[in-house]
Amino acid sequence: MTQLDLPYPLFDADNHLYETKEALTKFLPAEYEGAIKYVELNGRTKIAVLGQISEYIPNPTFEVVARPGAMEDYFKNGNPEGKSKREIFGKSMRSIPAFREPGARLELMNELQLNRSLMFPTLASLVEERMRHHPDLIHAVVHSLNRWLLETWGEDGNFVYKDRIFTVPVVSLPIVEKAIEELDWCVEHGAKAILVRPAPVPGLRGMRSFALPEFDPFWKRVVEHDILVTMHSSDSGYSRHNAEWEGSSLEMLPFQTNTFRMTTEWRPIQDAVASWVCHGALFRFPELKVAVIENGASWLAPLLENLADVAKKAPEGFGHQDPVEAIKRNIFVSPFWEEDLGGIADLIGVDNVLFGSDYPHPEGLAEPARYIHEIKDLSLEHQAKIMGGNLARLLKV
Repeated sequence: MTQLDLPYPLFDADNHLYETKEALTKFLPAEYEGAIKYVELNGRTKIAVLGQISEYIPNPTFEVVARPGAMEDYFKNGNPEGKSKREIFGKSMRSIPAFREPGARLELMNELQLNRSLMFPTLASLVEERMRHHPDLIHAVVHSLNRWLLETWGEDGNFVYKDRIFTVPVVSLPIVEKAIEELDWCVEHGAKAILVRPAPVPGLRGMRSFALPEFDPFWKRVVEHDILVTMHSSDSGYSRHNAEWEGSSLEMLPFQTNTFRMTTEWRPIQDAVASWVCHGALFRFPELKVAVIENGASWLAPLLENLADVAKKAPEGFGHQDPVEAIKRNIFVSPFWEEDLGGIADLIGVDNVLFGSDYPHPEGLAEPARYIHEIKDLSLEHQAKIMGGNLARLLKV
């Protein structure tokens, strides 16, 4: 593993753990028993949610996973040979202890030259969409997962491990009172950041934006706690819209090339960020801190240009406030390493750019510290902000 001469500590905004089979169910109340099951299908273990087998995550046990950074060349140079996704992923590997528990992960972080990291779950990304018609179940499963995260990746009843691994619990919003209860519980147990899905919120009366006034009591509580809100790439439910165009499966199938879905890949986060200002939450709560993780930044410039145009034509729709400036004030973005990082810093401000490697997922970097090569033309001061200073400031650590 390459060792780099680093003039500043690295705080990675996007690391992942791989859950065990008990993560979603160990603390699930008996009344919900059977809502989530692992089943054998043609010799492979699959996860079934409410009786429906999901292919969204091909191997939900994570006993065998893709190698970290397996897709680096694909994202940097494309796929001129037209390889299949399986060919691009390459040879898989057995999960190692560092993917499963924090002690071993700290040792690996030392090798990777990571001083600190936000630690996100992986399996959690499929929960809310597949339970959208059952709000109470969503809250129960999310709390069960969070208790498992605290037990497995926390320390002494705290989501922070050795002041270096900052595990991020999930908060789902279908029932506002339950969301506030979950938020308070997470903060009570030391969480420095929470994960909120970038998608319309399911509820008893259908879907609606998280930025509508209905959710103001929750965002008011977030501001009172001064906690970072992260919006990490997830299953935002847009496969349902794509399926209407295609007349095909509702799920995104990970090993199949689908050019139509590739063209709309970042639509969920673009809509989510637009909702923050179009539905007014960033104007009502200007103290909010929202970090957009593992969504890249290719959507950012078109969105800001579009919002500026809309604000020129309908300023009353934003209460005569500037939606572009609100995003630059409240939204923090973790670009992909292969993007124009200097240009993104110029667009949104260097104080709003966060280094994230997506380790150990195949879409990320095999050696996270190599991210610094992509910002070598920036000043040392600006590099230090992107590579960890900005995130440390947001978390107040």
